[in-house]
Amino acid sequence: MIIIRDLSRWTCSPDDSIVDALRRISDNRGGVVFAVSAEGALDGVLTDGDFRRHVIADPAVDLRSPVRTILNTDPVTAPDDAAVTDLDELLSRKILHVPLLDGRGRLVGVATTRGGEVTIDGRPLGPGHPTLTVAEIGINHNGSLATALELVERSAEAGADCAKFQLRDLGSLYRNAGQSLDPNEDLGTQYTLDLLSRFALTADELSTAFDRCRELGMIPLCTPWDEASVKVLEDYGIPGYKIASADLTNHDLLDVVAATGRPVIVSTGMSTENEVTETVRLLQRRGAVYVLLHCNSTYPAPFRDVNLSYMTRLGELGACPVGYSGHERGWHVPLAAVSLGASVIEKHITLDRAMEGNDHKVSLLPDEFATMVAEIRQIEEAMGSTSPRSLTQGELMNRVTLAKSLVASRDLPAGHVVTGADIDVKSPGRGIQPNRRAELIGRPLHRSVAMGEFFFESDLDDEHVEPRDYRFHRPWGLPVRYHDLVRVTERAHPDFVEFHLSYQDLEVDFREFVTERYDCSFAVHSPDLFRGDHILNLAAEDDAYRRRSLHELQKVVDLTREMRPYFRAERDPIVIVSMGGFSSSAPLPVEQRPEMYERVASCLAELDDDGVRVTAQTLPPFPWYLGGQLYCNLFVDPDDTAGFATVSGCPLTFDVSHSKLAANHLGRSFHEFVEIIAPHTAHLHLVDAAGLDGEGLQIGDGEIDWPQLASQLATLAPDAGFIPEIWQGHKNDGEGFWIALDRLEAWF
Repeated sequence: MIIIRDLSRWTCSPDDSIVDALRRISDNRGGVVFAVSAEGALDGVLTDGDFRRHVIADPAVDLRSPVRTILNTDPVTAPDDAAVTDLDELLSRKILHVPLLDGRGRLVGVATTRGGEVTIDGRPLGPGHPTLTVAEIGINHNGSLATALELVERSAEAGADCAKFQLRDLGSLYRNAGQSLDPNEDLGTQYTLDLLSRFALTADELSTAFDRCRELGMIPLCTPWDEASVKVLEDYGIPGYKIASADLTNHDLLDVVAATGRPVIVSTGMSTENEVTETVRLLQRRGAVYVLLHCNSTYPAPFRDVNLSYMTRLGELGACPVGYSGHERGWHVPLAAVSLGASVIEKHITLDRAMEGNDHKVSLLPDEFATMVAEIRQIEEAMGSTSPRSLTQGELMNRVTLAKSLVASRDLPAGHVVTGADIDVKSPGRGIQPNRRAELIGRPLHRSVAMGEFFFESDLDDEHVEPRDYRFHRPWGLPVRYHDLVRVTERAHPDFVEFHLSYQDLEVDFREFVTERYDCSFAVHSPDLFRGDHILNLAAEDDAYRRRSLHELQKVVDLTREMRPYFRAERDPIVIVSMGGFSSSAPLPVEQRPEMYERVASCLAELDDDGVRVTAQTLPPFPWYLGGQLYCNLFVDPDDTAGFATVSGCPLTFDVSHSKLAANHLGRSFHEFVEIIAPHTAHLHLVDAAGLDGEGLQIGDGEIDWPQLASQLATLAPDAGFIPEIWQGHKNDGEGFWIALDRLEAWF
């Protein structure tokens, strides 16, 4: 049994709608919600079972009606001061939750055999939630409030969720009243007492440190070593307690801490399994909300003694979230603990490992703690789930390049019924995967397929999408390569084409493909990648790298000017450029961005762009290059992107897929994003997106609100032309583009 005291996720108002109450039940995962009045009085209870019974009795129940209409107004309750044995007896009668009421009938707690989620200061712990990272300052301040505050600040900078201290009343804690010079004590105790007597902070100083934690967004925690210290911490209002391994068997202290009703984290070092079990039973009898930490109390702990696998057993014994408190060197063991399900990681932090005191020797420096936290977050991302496997966006892109497809072994006319002899397996993976050969055999073709041409998904369908005449309120175009220019312009008649160049395209004469003057205008999308794995980056700090990027971009601009006579050109053609600013291992600090933007602007100032309009493309937070993912730092945030456009005079190509991913990453409204970016937009890439890296999705298959976007762009960027930049849209004679244009026509 535990007693839940943080009721914020377990209560609703009787006047809330039934659907709101059901959402609260879903959020707390406890199967119940308690309706309380504005004064805190319990009006009734709604459980999953209650709701099902109401729906069966009245299938037409209005979910918008107040939840008071279906509450159980006569639940089993108990007084807040009820004996644990009485609560156990109530819960043993298959009652899962017993509301605890004070003398005025106000809900002050819930006794339950179901723990739901443990929360500390409103922060949930357990499976499905980020690991709580605790910077154990302990007494590493060495008695200096200034050092303590610096450690708090460095812990916050490192990304710690909590900073934890220790508090002792030496007079009541030690049998000799904490006399460090007592000759009757052994050497180890004398050493420890000497440190503790010199390195203690006063209660007021600790309060100052706790307040600073709050100011920096961290949760302050503290280990009380005695009952007097619990009283001091209660007077402050500490949100949770940490019990040291040395006190796991101190049931008197555990009783006092449990009685506060605050969550408690208990380390289990220096203890036997029987002792751990005894403590678990005590905490359960007292209705405590608790977490157990696996720990080896040796400083430093030898790796052979860590026994990290026992953490799983600890979770079984405690029936609670578990974590790891580490005293070994380095931070790779805590990372392994996270992969095993640790909900809490505690590590000591210091400003200098050479300072006096044992704890410093096993502590992480602030930059090391920051690395640990960053790597914990990466591991959390990597853990994923046990849901059925699906391809990530990066895998989809690499599958196109590396996998194999079904292709025609000879020329096949429309209407031909495919046989096994008509099919070869060849790279790349742009067509149907080889394992689907049997589905293709026996299908009549609705199109002619040339020898070596891919078979596509549509060859397995009875319907086939063809281009038609499209009508839009702004210029529209299609992405092309040199080799498909003629076919695209003959079939679809776009207002313009956008050449998507590879670096090899810069090394051939475009006139081999562009042989006449076309009755449409054109744009050019610069390659991102150049020979030798050189990714264009005008923001690069390395001068030689940046100079080469500028040189490659100049070649693109020169080519654009050469192509101009072959197309209708009422205005200077647009060149779309991903300007760079990426990093390989992590996002760069925000304060580095202005200097990077200045380098981009400086390069553009040197560029001979007479007769063209160079535009900076908005970028996703996690771009795909060379088969893997990087981090973009520029042209992601709407404010500094718009600022660059204003100061430099460089217009934008607004890639709405990239920017939707950026908005998701930044936690910002995409509507607001468009309001900031669109006024600086000269060109549009229209394509859907989802999540943080799901770019290039078909229109309507992602998260973009297209009617809203169309309305905004009609006002803020009415003259900007667009292409539907669907990933792999060119496959099967541009089928993805025709689908996109069909859908976009309704709004644009």
